[in-house]
Amino acid sequence: MSDRPDTPLLDMVHTPADLKGLSDAQLSQLARELRAETISAVSVTGGHLGAGLGVVEMTVALHHVFDAPKDKIIWDVSHQCYPHKILTGRRDRIRTLRMKDGLSGFTKRTESPFDPFGAAHSSTSISAALGFAVARDLGGSCPEGLGDAIAVIGDGALSAGMAYEALNNAGHLGKRLIVILNDNEMSIAPPVGAMSSYLSRLYAGAPFQELKAAAKGAVSFLPPPFQEGAKRAKEMLKGMTVGGTLFEELGFSYVGPIDGHDMDQLLNVLRTVKHRADGPILIHAITVKGKGYAEHRPDRGHATGKFDVVTGEQNKALSNAPSYTKVFADTLIDEAARDPKIVAITAAMPSGTGLDLFAQRYASRTFDVGIAEQHGVTFCAGLAAGGMKPFCTMYSTFLQRGYDQIVHDVALQNLPVRFAIDRAGLVGADGATHAGSFDIVYLSALPNMVVMAAANEAELRHMVATAAAYDDGPIAFRFPRGEGVGCELPEQGEILEIGKGRIVKQGTTVAILSFGTRLAEVEAACEALAARGITPTIADARFAKPLDTELILKLASDHEALITIEEGSVGGFGSHVAQLLSEEGVFDQGLKFRSMVLPDTFIDHANPRDMYDVAGLNAEDIEAKVLDMLDIGVVRGRSGAR
Repeated sequence: MSDRPDTPLLDMVHTPADLKGLSDAQLSQLARELRAETISAVSVTGGHLGAGLGVVEMTVALHHVFDAPKDKIIWDVSHQCYPHKILTGRRDRIRTLRMKDGLSGFTKRTESPFDPFGAAHSSTSISAALGFAVARDLGGSCPEGLGDAIAVIGDGALSAGMAYEALNNAGHLGKRLIVILNDNEMSIAPPVGAMSSYLSRLYAGAPFQELKAAAKGAVSFLPPPFQEGAKRAKEMLKGMTVGGTLFEELGFSYVGPIDGHDMDQLLNVLRTVKHRADGPILIHAITVKGKGYAEHRPDRGHATGKFDVVTGEQNKALSNAPSYTKVFADTLIDEAARDPKIVAITAAMPSGTGLDLFAQRYASRTFDVGIAEQHGVTFCAGLAAGGMKPFCTMYSTFLQRGYDQIVHDVALQNLPVRFAIDRAGLVGADGATHAGSFDIVYLSALPNMVVMAAANEAELRHMVATAAAYDDGPIAFRFPRGEGVGCELPEQGEILEIGKGRIVKQGTTVAILSFGTRLAEVEAACEALAARGITPTIADARFAKPLDTELILKLASDHEALITIEEGSVGGFGSHVAQLLSEEGVFDQGLKFRSMVLPDTFIDHANPRDMYDVAGLNAEDIEAKVLDMLDIGVVRGRSGAR
């Protein structure tokens, strides 16, 4: 890690208002200092580096020209918001990014009035900005006022249908709205699909310098007598280059492409748009993800741990256990070697889900649909209906985006889509927006659905094999981010009996029924309880749906108390167990029952252990819950459950 960079101009900037008096040359210098400060800060904290480096000049220009927070600058996904945070009064905390009690890695309304809209999932910015624009025109209000609405959206985010819905509606309404297309040809993975190719053709038909000159000489920059001739020339050039634009057909005035790192171009275009634009306008800016530091890396520095600025070497703790994602990918590759019908689908996250490894072996059986979870789910439904065995591989938080398709296109038709749900439970530094808190609830509620959770990496291998063999309808299995517990892995996954759990350790008095990777914390809690002479039975449910009714009712009949525990919100596994016990009249027989779930709140970013501490789901919390049920008083010495 390096010392902080020399930033004399940036040191004088405390709010965007401090940019107003700077000359254009000073703004260029400020951008250089801001880039250095961003690199320095992320080297200390880790985080999403590449996206922010790609919009440094754009961030400076936007805050110089527009009047935030009255003007609403909305960063799509907001991976790129670190430079924005530095310029908006948060530089003194920028080295707390993604840490407990520190700055969020995304825009967050409760963090700053300069974050008018929270974002961490893609393709929402145009819809939100249009909402602000309509609210402004209808006389709405907010403490900072309502001015211009500016959405900054990346080319990768345009693969999601929601972006087109918003563009279509904005063009129809005709409200003054500014959309900046940040086209870096590089989302998390290389952008896929026809839209990416279309954007490439927008500036491939003529030398980029000519297009830059055309943008600099845009109609509104010229004296009125010359504007008509310039307009005809501009239209001719655009017609020769791209034959018109989709955006203009949707009702937007199109400006670009412009060089998103050329401060002169940015300032000229933004000033003109601010003072003369009427109706919706789209500015197409070409940028380089990771500009000035990581542009030559394969992922352009998308996400990084702490690193040394000079060498770029990341400081990652070594682990003896493989990650759950790696175990999933390796197991799926093994299963695919035996079954040519297995195909794998992801939504713009091949490396995050391990499908980049699968693609190395089975490229023709791997499909990245881009940021398009809805399409991805129904695409899998079609594959299943066509006799293939699709593994729909998505993060829990992103799978939420395709819920209607899971219900209508998969479950209702009882199609055998396999849902491999990565990042289940609390995920750490990305915080509440990326937590996999709800999939147990929203999947277990559906008829025909089988829902599993792996207690460790060996169980995950069994569940991949079980899903591959299951053809009777949709089946899902969930697993967390990070390393496994280090257990021995079987050579090949075992096909589990659907709806059957297992006893891990036989005990007396209290039974703890775990669903998912809290099992390790349950075992740690029971070791502490053993020192008190208490030996609970430990069971791994494996299935939230269908429930192992035989196992659950036996635990209930053989013990005074039963506790369920899961890494999900209320309404999930524990609620289904409680429903079973109620229907069977077990509570009338005096059974004590408790369900340990995530609390009814969004938990802020921290490391996973601290987040589970807030949730009250660590070993100490489980121990305290057992003691409380047995009327053995204990008070914890820190925040959490009693």
